[in-house]
Order: sequence, then structure tokens, then C-alpha cells
Amino acid sequence: MRQLRHNRADMTPVKAMAGIGVDARPMATDLYATPRSWLRWLPPPARLAPLLALLPSQLRQRAFERAAMHALSAAFADGAMADLRGRRIGVEIADLGQRFVVEVLDRQLVVLDPVAMPDACVRGTLTDLLQLASRSEDADTLFFQRRLTLTGDVELGLRVRNLLDQLPWEQIPLGARILLHRGARFAAEAREAYRAAH
Repeated sequence: MRQLRHNRADMTPVKAMAGIGVDARPMATDLYATPRSWLRWLPPPARLAPLLALLPSQLRQRAFERAAMHALSAAFADGAMADLRGRRIGVEIADLGQRFVVEVLDRQLVVLDPVAMPDACVRGTLTDLLQLASRSEDADTLFFQRRLTLTGDVELGLRVRNLLDQLPWEQIPLGARILLHRGARFAAEAREAYRAAH
């Protein structure tokens, strides 16, 4: 029995070296104290642009079309998109080097060839566009700070922005809301962590 107690006492320095307290609970580390500290090691979206470019353009366009239709399904059902029928709207994700042009039809959006000329185009980084789409950042603030820019038919661009602002958030499918909100928050936190570390 004495030998067993002696062995337990001898294990204390070993536990300390392993990062475990005497009471067998993990000692606090930077990882536990700041769960998102690892975000600073994530590369900015611009680093992913070459990899994204390897994907077939049709695959990227289809993914964008499905995501946009999923988010705007309620607007089409309510007829809120009727005034935009036949108009072309561009979205340029500057740091990813991606450009999408969509045309509004009766009950759907169709993604056109990226070289198609849009009537109006909004341009910004992936993070800022996600913040706009998720409403986690005020649209006026994003445009005033020039984090987003609008070219082409400014009136059309403002109509689209107002339409998105007036669209009841609860009408957007729950899955899309969760994805947009969490994606925007994660992207913003990763950007701030990377900037702070570099």
C-alpha cells in the first residue's frame, strides 16, 4: 500500500509536464481559454482563389444559382421579384476572383456566362458580401465605407438592395438563414483574427 501511494506521489511531476493538474483535470491552455484563437492561422479567401478556379465554371455557377434561389424563394413566391423581370444583376467576389451574372425570370434566377454584361453589379469581398446577405452589417455602412461598390444602373442596384432589405427575414428558409448568419460571423471573426496576427 505504501508503495502504491509512493508511486502516485511520483506521478505528480509527470502530470504537470503533461499539462494535467494533480486533480487529473486538464490545465488551462491558450486553446481552451480562447477557443477561436486558431482562426488567425486560416488563410484569407484570396489564398483560396487559385483552388476555386480549378473547379468547373458550370459547377460554380450552379452552386451560386441554387444558393440564390434558396434564399429568394419566398420573394419569388410573393411576386416581389416581378419588377426585376428581364434585368441582369452581377455579383463580383473580389478576393475570390469570382463573378456571377444572373437574369431574373418569371419564377427563377438563371446564371449567365460570367462575361455577360449586367445592368448593375455589386462588388466586394466574400466576408462583406456575406455580411450584406445575412444582414449582420448595415447595407448603408458597407457602401459608405466603400467595402461594397455598385456600378452600372445605380437605380436598379438600389431597388435590389431595398428589395432585400424589405424581404421579411423569417420568410427566408431556416437553413439558408443559419448558413448565412454563421458563415458571415465566421468569416468576419477569421478576418479580424488574421489581421490582428499579421
